[in-house]
Amino acid sequence: MASTLVPTVAPAVFASRRARLMAQLPNNSVLLVSAAAEITRSRDTEFAFRQDSDFNYLTGFPEPDALLIMQKSAAGEMTELLLCRPKDELAEIWQGRRYGAALAAETFGLPAISHENLPLEVQNALNQKTTLVYSQGTYAEFDALVSSTLATLRKYPKKGYQAPTQQFDLRPIIAELRLFKDEAEISMMQKACKISAQAHCNAMQQCKADMWEYQLEAIIRFHFAMQGARDAGYNTIVGGGENGCILHYTDNNAQLKDGDLVLIDAGCELAGYSADITRTFPVNGKFSAEQAALYQVVLNAQYAACAAVKPGNSTKDTVAAAIAELTKGLLELGILQGELDTLIKEQACKKYFIHGLGHWLGLDVHDVGAYKVNDVERPFEPGMVLTIEPGLYIPTGSDCDKKWWGLAVRIEDDLLVIKEGHLNLTDDVPKEIAAIEALMAGSV
Repeated sequence: MASTLVPTVAPAVFASRRARLMAQLPNNSVLLVSAAAEITRSRDTEFAFRQDSDFNYLTGFPEPDALLIMQKSAAGEMTELLLCRPKDELAEIWQGRRYGAALAAETFGLPAISHENLPLEVQNALNQKTTLVYSQGTYAEFDALVSSTLATLRKYPKKGYQAPTQQFDLRPIIAELRLFKDEAEISMMQKACKISAQAHCNAMQQCKADMWEYQLEAIIRFHFAMQGARDAGYNTIVGGGENGCILHYTDNNAQLKDGDLVLIDAGCELAGYSADITRTFPVNGKFSAEQAALYQVVLNAQYAACAAVKPGNSTKDTVAAAIAELTKGLLELGILQGELDTLIKEQACKKYFIHGLGHWLGLDVHDVGAYKVNDVERPFEPGMVLTIEPGLYIPTGSDCDKKWWGLAVRIEDDLLVIKEGHLNLTDDVPKEIAAIEALMAGSV
């Protein structure tokens, strides 16, 4: 059923994740996790289906209209059940093959049945349980089913019905698990990052003046697909010239001009896991003096912030390192004026560094997991994956010399925290000025 290019994860890995999750729940509880729903694109066509990240994390099952029910008895015994679409010859002729219950059970290592009796299965699972755990508010149709089931259980106690008296939100519980990547996830993310890094290199090598932004996007997306990653982890950003000053620019419909920089923020999605890389380079392959000067400021900040990614440090340390370098560089270039210490304290560089420094990365490009614990930045620990992405954006009309106007630079890498510090998963794509120019000149 799966592409031979896409690496697979053993059922035992998913079983281990489910066991770790259920170990945190009280006895006499039931956990419901819904698959994602198909979304209409226009009339009778749908957007490409993308599985719910939590459901993917726990099962690996790739189809819509599925439900995972996990129960923990009053004695602490655990059972699990996957409900999925039945085999249907006519539906499969029109819309593609389905696993069906038998093949789903065999492939994913979960007891599975058809979802035809899903409402009754949900009712039976909830009845006489003390605690219900699920992500309320994620899928309206599923919310309605749970709500009506609870109403039925509360309405007919004489039938032996009893509804759960407590409800917990699944999201913060599973988010904490997902924050720390297991070996299978790290392997998948390394592959996604390697594919994405090569795609960025291809874009650098093929870029030339008068191309269109969407053509660079096509080069990147082509490489993703040819390596088994059919989807991007997010909408690809290709911003030439001042378009790079628009943080989430995705129009990608302008022509690239000789003498401009182009900012590309792109990462593939492989088996649900996303990479996230940004590189900025000259359309014609050669940085001007101003471009190189501003670029080097951002690169220095990125190196400083990356160096601070190690166990025991936190985002507070990475941000401080980046702000110090950005402020120093902007002051030296004359874009900021004043005393360095004062400018750092006031975070004056935020006038041109207008976003955060990074985010968790995983099954969602802006992945789940708390950034603070008890209102204090949580320390980095092995298994966390995060991005480091300082940037400077100087749109036309900024309060500085006009020679800087229209320049936008962002540099982003994906870092895995390890015991010794960190591992840069995306360093296959160059970011030093000389290395970028050499690659674009064809001398590498």
